[in-house]
Amino acid sequence: MKLGGWAFFVLTCALVVSATTAGYSRIAAAQAASVQAGKGEDLRAAYATPADVADGKRVADSTCAGCHGANGISSIKGVPNLAGQRPVYLYLELKAYQSGARAVGDMSNVTRPLSDRALVQVAAYYASLEPAQPAAPSTGKSTPAKSDLVQAGKAVAAACAGCHGEAGVSKMPGTPSLVGLDPKYLVQAMQAYRGGQRKNDTMKAMLAAVSDTDMKNVALYYALQRPTRAQNAAPGDQGAGKSAAAACSGCHGDRGVSINPATPSLAGQDAEYLVAALSAYKDGSRSDEAMKGIAVALDEATAKNLAAFYANQQPQPPKVSKPLTTAEWVQRCDRCHGVNGNSTEPELPALAAQRQDYLEKVLHAYRTGERKSPQMAAMSEVLSETDVESIAAYYAHQKARAVVYIMVPAK
Repeated sequence: MKLGGWAFFVLTCALVVSATTAGYSRIAAAQAASVQAGKGEDLRAAYATPADVADGKRVADSTCAGCHGANGISSIKGVPNLAGQRPVYLYLELKAYQSGARAVGDMSNVTRPLSDRALVQVAAYYASLEPAQPAAPSTGKSTPAKSDLVQAGKAVAAACAGCHGEAGVSKMPGTPSLVGLDPKYLVQAMQAYRGGQRKNDTMKAMLAAVSDTDMKNVALYYALQRPTRAQNAAPGDQGAGKSAAAACSGCHGDRGVSINPATPSLAGQDAEYLVAALSAYKDGSRSDEAMKGIAVALDEATAKNLAAFYANQQPQPPKVSKPLTTAEWVQRCDRCHGVNGNSTEPELPALAAQRQDYLEKVLHAYRTGERKSPQMAAMSEVLSETDVESIAAYYAHQKARAVVYIMVPAK
């Protein structure tokens, strides 16, 4: 049997799959896909015999086991398990390392001396092995049940409602509304209160035990609430305030709707709070040189007029999208990588029971462009650090399943 140069083969070595498993009705389709072009070359069916697998084991033991572990189960952080991985994917990745298409020094050095036949046999060997078991819950890493970030923010924000109102719409004069603000600005403001750069003992005490992650979640929660004007009186001349506001629009936007994430929107904000903020900038208790220069020139009547104008403008939602939950991300990933990460596509890796630290490493590599794939770059560039950890944890906890590619007669 001649294997060299053939990039697709079917294992007959103890590969078992349940026909009742959801999503595995695509096995026949996967076989049809075997004759399609893969990474620029035709894929043709070939068979790996027990002798080929044994030869692959000898090569793997001498060249791969030091990093990827005996029987393809890695114990080294950031190094993937290979046991039970899809053979076509393994072969094509080994070829990519060998050719330099994937630039990783150790892997390129290891694969360069190997013949094409040896690469096929190594891939056959690892694909024939029993996959790793799912990660144990005691690993200390994130669990697959990572919560919805918006709901997490809502839970923390419950402590804020007494002053800032339900859903962040103030009903207490002198207390700001928190809706209609970009999360970046709101996080910066909370950190300034916690660090003492903004003077407010109550806010400092409230935020002392709030982590940066919780602040981000709270800010996200408020950013996604329906923008509504503060429910408090706004004494002052709105017409005069509109004229005075012309000098503010460059930073705070037309009618107080900011287009700069770091600059707060003023539309719909509590008037008394706005007057107090201008006073704080004026006397230096709130530090900002640009705002101090503007506030010093304002008398009390003008400050009230400005506040009345902005308080009566309609706030707008910041340009923030609700992040996908882990379950929603998994649905997207499963479209290519199979149900629960058990790929039935010959060229796409199985993710189930893979090392969590390796999955995190790979997602980061796609995000930064270190690892090239237009599809994966588009998927990963919008992931937050929490998303990366949660997705990796989910797949690390899934049971890995083998897949059979079935030969059918040509029509």
